[in-house]
Amino acid sequence: MSCPFCLIAAGLLEAEIVSETEHTLAFRDLHPVNPGHTLVIPKTHYKDVSDTPDEILAELMVHAGKIAASLGGAGGERGFNILNASGGAAQQSVFHLHFHVVPRFEGDGKNLWFRGEDAGL
Repeated sequence: MSCPFCLIAAGLLEAEIVSETEHTLAFRDLHPVNPGHTLVIPKTHYKDVSDTPDEILAELMVHAGKIAASLGGAGGERGFNILNASGGAAQQSVFHLHFHVVPRFEGDGKNLWFRGEDAGL
């Protein structure tokens, strides 16, 4: 078992666990974009969105939404991004499905969104 997220889910690698459900686990990112940056993963290994059963995807998104709400949610000068990269071409770096829940603050200087012609939209 060399997947770091599988090791965390199995309790073999230390992580700051935030919460868990029957099939999902949320823990703090080791290199947070902003304070409170949390990863939400399935406890079972799935490499990306296309590899994951619908019911697990649904549980992951509900869990990510609850994490976002607990971090202050959207509104006023606060918000959040829920981000996923699926596949190497999309810059996925750990090939165990995960969603980043990133708290955002007005003026935090972080650019986590596509802009302009380079976005290919």
